[in-house]
Amino acid sequence: MDIPISFINGIMHIDKYLTLLIQQYGLLTYIIIFLIIFIETGLVVMPFLPGDSMLFAAGALAGIGSMNIFTIFVGVYLSAVLGDSTNYHIGKKIGKKILEKKELKYINKEHLEKAQDFYEKHGSMTIVIGRFIPIIRTFVPFVAGIGEMNYSKFIPYNIIGGGLWVSLFLGGGYFFGNLSFIKEHFSYMLIAIIIISLLPAVIMFIKEKRKKGENDENDIHNTAI
Repeated sequence: MDIPISFINGIMHIDKYLTLLIQQYGLLTYIIIFLIIFIETGLVVMPFLPGDSMLFAAGALAGIGSMNIFTIFVGVYLSAVLGDSTNYHIGKKIGKKILEKKELKYINKEHLEKAQDFYEKHGSMTIVIGRFIPIIRTFVPFVAGIGEMNYSKFIPYNIIGGGLWVSLFLGGGYFFGNLSFIKEHFSYMLIAIIIISLLPAVIMFIKEKRKKGENDENDIHNTAI
């Protein structure tokens, strides 16, 4: 699924868009933010929504009094937890049928397989760790639902992971988003947030490539012997 330039531009200037939303819609802006968080975490077909950057921008606006930090925190936290729970149950109900299909129209199967590998490697902690990795974040609860993980085991990790994720990015924006340097380079800060969020996935990818290379070398060596 290709992401249009206008969408990327929207992420890079999400602080300005949120400001416009507040000016035009007032309290309705809270509902819009809550819905975006819920949809990003709850629907496996919408992994590209700007979760991290939007939380940081919302926190920064709360820091200058444009939004209420307590309302934002409670709302996005509940949205994140309910979103993951919804995604889990969707995976539980129809996930296996989706995996059986060779081609998926609205779901990137490569992302789904990566989330599966991630889940198999890190187990239950994937629910927490996955919160901090864009794209993977949306697929992890879906994969957990497909697997043998009981909901009673899933929900504590969901609650903890959601709390840590929201606290880090919303709190980061609230306490640091309005420092003069960050305000002057806000777009670059959002890029940095996205890059940092992607680092665990990149590191995992490099390790897997390195491990695969070593295994291939061993196979060649054993064949030669």
